[in-house]
Amino acid sequence: MKNTKVLKPTESELEILAVLWAQGEATVRMVHEELTKTKEAGYTTTLKLMQIMKEKGLVTRNTESKTHIYIPAINKQKTQIQIVNKMISSLFAGSSVDMVMQALGGNKTTAEELKKIEELIQTLKAQK
Repeated sequence: MKNTKVLKPTESELEILAVLWAQGEATVRMVHEELTKTKEAGYTTTLKLMQIMKEKGLVTRNTESKTHIYIPAINKQKTQIQIVNKMISSLFAGSSVDMVMQALGGNKTTAEELKKIEELIQTLKAQK
């Protein structure tokens, strides 16, 4: 039977996952160095978080070499969908329109981003 348990990464865990998704796999040192480019973080804190993430099933760890290599165990797109759906449900009372309006109204959207959004809308319309 397939494990259908929904994993809910914390904000700090998502930051680590973002590094792992971008790199495919990484040591604690590599993740830590990437994280410290944008925020203050202690090495032992990064290590402990990654150990907890292993226990939770968010990452796997290859221990064949002296330096352990961590690999994301959850899919980026599935995680994004899960988080966005939760946000739509809890923050926007189930309204995707309200969420999109907030996202587009609250940020500077580039012409290229608007073009991609328009293309997506046309694709969605064609599927209906």
